[in-house]
Parts: sequence; C-alpha cells; structure tokens
Amino acid sequence: MYRTLWIVVYAAVLLWSGYQPKELFTWLLEVFPALLGAAVLAYTWHSFRLTPLLYLLILVHCVILMVGGHYTYAEVPLFDWIRDWTGGTRNNYDKVGHFAQGFIPALIAREIIIRKAIIRGSAWQFFFAVCFCLAFSAFYELLEWWVALLAGADSEAFLGMQGYVWDTQSDMGLALLGAILGLLLLGRVHDRQLQPFLKPAGD
Repeated sequence: MYRTLWIVVYAAVLLWSGYQPKELFTWLLEVFPALLGAAVLAYTWHSFRLTPLLYLLILVHCVILMVGGHYTYAEVPLFDWIRDWTGGTRNNYDKVGHFAQGFIPALIAREIIIRKAIIRGSAWQFFFAVCFCLAFSAFYELLEWWVALLAGADSEAFLGMQGYVWDTQSDMGLALLGAILGLLLLGRVHDRQLQPFLKPAGD
C-alpha cells in the first residue's frame, strides 16, 4: 500500500515540477538526483528493501529537490515570504535542501552499515554515518563547482549562492547538523524498524 502511495506522490510532484519550470537547465540538474534515487529504489526493491522510515524520508528529499528545481532554489515563493517577513537578505530554501542532504543520507548510511554488518558498535556506526554525509556534501559542492566551470552563467541558479560568500561552508555545516540530528532524533525509531531485517535465518 505504501509503495503505491509513494509512487503516486512522487509522480504527481515530478509532473508538477516539470511543468513550465523557471529554468529547464536548472530543473534538470536539481531533479536528476531524485530520478536517479527512484531508479535505485526500484532496482533494489526485491534484493534490498529498505525500512518504511527510509522510503518516507527519501520521498521527502525528492520533493525538496523537485520544488527547488521548479522554482530554482533562490526563488521558492514561501521562502521569499519568510525572507521578507523576517527582514532577511536571501531566500534560504537551499539551506533546507542542504540540511536534508545530511539528515536523510545519514539514516541511509546507518541502515546499510547495520544490515551489512560493515561496522560494529553504535558509536562507530554513528561516527561513520556522519562522516559519509560530510563526504557526500563535500562531493556535491565539488559537483556544483564543476557544473559552474562547464556551464558558465547558466549555472548561477543551480549554485544558488545569492551573493553569500560563505555559502559552500554553510551548506556543509548544515549537512553536518542534519546528519547528527537525524541520527539522534530517529535512531530509536529506525532501530525498531530494522529488527525484522536483523533476525537470524530460521527464526
């Protein structure tokens, strides 16, 4: 049931996002990770099914990407309103995206580490999940740089810096914060959902 609902929500938001986006090139760049993620989930559905919590979080992350792709991260209307209401100087929707870039991948990394028994000990699992998210965030910043070099002015909306000189550092800082909070807030819920996957064969 939740698989069908997941697909319906994903498809509906994707269709909305792709209908007359602000900038087609930016839309393709922003939405590509969501398309790739959905393909990976479909491919691993039978061989490595994830916990319901992770499917929900991944869907949320896909929606964040699709909304940012439709408007561009610097022009999401709700965050324009928040900027104006608080007297800010920039649209901070991109910071939501980078926070999610830590919060959600941290749980993905945790699930793989635990189920594959790659690392034993909860403290080490926590540490390496956070390290994975920092590495992923740093790689994404490098990817943005490479896109900027290749695309020139067309990449400005994808970068979404809005004149903020510390944009790269704050992006990685928010991914770090997101990873730590994701593991702390959802670790117990995640553990409960992991139990059926960890039972010894024959039980």
